[in-house]
Amino acid sequence: MGKENLWLLVIWISLIKSCEPLNTTTESVFYSNTTLYEDHSDIETRFSLRTSEEPDEDVCYLVIGKEATISECRFNASSQTFVIIHGWSVSGLFESWVYKLVTALYEREPSANVIVVDWLDRASQHYPTSAENTRLVGKDVARFVNWLEDLEYPLERLHLLGYSLGAHVAGVAGNLMNHKVNRITGLDPAGPRFEHAEDLRRLSPDDANFVDVLHTNIRGTPDLSIGIQRPVGHVDIYPNGGAVQPGCTLQNTMKLIASFGINNMDQLVKCSHERSVHLFIDSLVNQQHQSMAFRCSSKEAFYKGLCLSCRKNRCNKLGYGVNKIRTSRSAKMYLKTRELMPYKVFHYQVKVHVFSQKNLSVVEQPMQVSLYGTHGEQEGISITVPTMSTNSTISFLVAADVEIGDLLMVKLKWERDSYLSTLFGKNEFIIRRLRIKSGETQSKLIFSAKEEEFAHLTQGGEEAVFVKSKENQESRRQARLHRLKMHGSFFNQATE
Repeated sequence: MGKENLWLLVIWISLIKSCEPLNTTTESVFYSNTTLYEDHSDIETRFSLRTSEEPDEDVCYLVIGKEATISECRFNASSQTFVIIHGWSVSGLFESWVYKLVTALYEREPSANVIVVDWLDRASQHYPTSAENTRLVGKDVARFVNWLEDLEYPLERLHLLGYSLGAHVAGVAGNLMNHKVNRITGLDPAGPRFEHAEDLRRLSPDDANFVDVLHTNIRGTPDLSIGIQRPVGHVDIYPNGGAVQPGCTLQNTMKLIASFGINNMDQLVKCSHERSVHLFIDSLVNQQHQSMAFRCSSKEAFYKGLCLSCRKNRCNKLGYGVNKIRTSRSAKMYLKTRELMPYKVFHYQVKVHVFSQKNLSVVEQPMQVSLYGTHGEQEGISITVPTMSTNSTISFLVAADVEIGDLLMVKLKWERDSYLSTLFGKNEFIIRRLRIKSGETQSKLIFSAKEEEFAHLTQGGEEAVFVKSKENQESRRQARLHRLKMHGSFFNQATE
């Protein structure tokens, strides 16, 4: 059974198994309204105001229509409010990521209100039933937000964070509210039953003033992948292409099962899916290591390094510090990450023109790239070059999880793809220079062969070494002056 089929089998099994404190002056902010006395007895969803001291305990609930719970739970009316909405639950219990996210939000915003939406009873049904229940829970959340607004709490301070099915709960709620909240963040919104659903039933850009989405588990066919594949926000970010996340491979899951038992089988599904939450947590607690994402037409173009531009809002921060950019179309963005927190990596485009003494063309070639700079170095970064042929220019993406600083030297090593590859003579390309662009700094540098005019990149051979070229800035300036002297102003030419 192929890996793709194994993933779909696990998904099917899952579906079948499922088929600062308030003070006296704050109270004056709130006022009585006739809507506060409506009958809210039909609301099953509960709204727990967690605390930084006990982030994993539900010690106080805000009850719609009962204004006294505002002061009893010490809701801070002058601070920002985060509303966390969980997803489908097999066990009927909160998962550990909930209290971790609560803790991280309080670490970043100590005076905030962090509310956890409890819809566990409705979320622990067969998956199709729980998916339908998102409409009921979304209505409850909308009524809760409308109640806060009736109490004159400003919605520009309200941020909803929904995970999996919880993202669609937030979307339904956003559509039913009297006025839009400031922001909704979708953390790998659920795919099954929502991929082709109408906007009113799922998360969409119209549900808040700004909607940002992280897609971390979209492997498989549409409507069967764990996470939704289509863009559903103003900014949709696909870490590592949106599919299997680093450290979430089948091999790693097998290791967990071997060490801790079959109960860890769910990690095959949860690991990449839940990575969306941990990437957001990372953005809260590691402010000095903010991950950058880049707008791109496809993940294939991104992996060629063709999209590392920050012009015209083409790059953005991932997670809490995202720049709230609204466009007429959803902005699909990509980035690479590490396996562990902090997840930030540094992106480089390597562009090189290759020659050969014979007509040579190869595909899917394994390479190792080593980077050396003023702050650090990283050796043996493995990549696969899709295609190389004589007298052609290739471009590929290199991601370093070490801050290199100003790049000084680059080494390329062409590995053997098999032991048979060198029996009929060694394949070799000749390279004069590399052009490298940094996504994080936007710098563009030229690297020349270290020893001679050309470097030889031999399959299964020694490393080809390149050093920072002196021509980078001064030579380019001189070239521009030369063109100006020889040909005059470009603008003068254009008007002749």
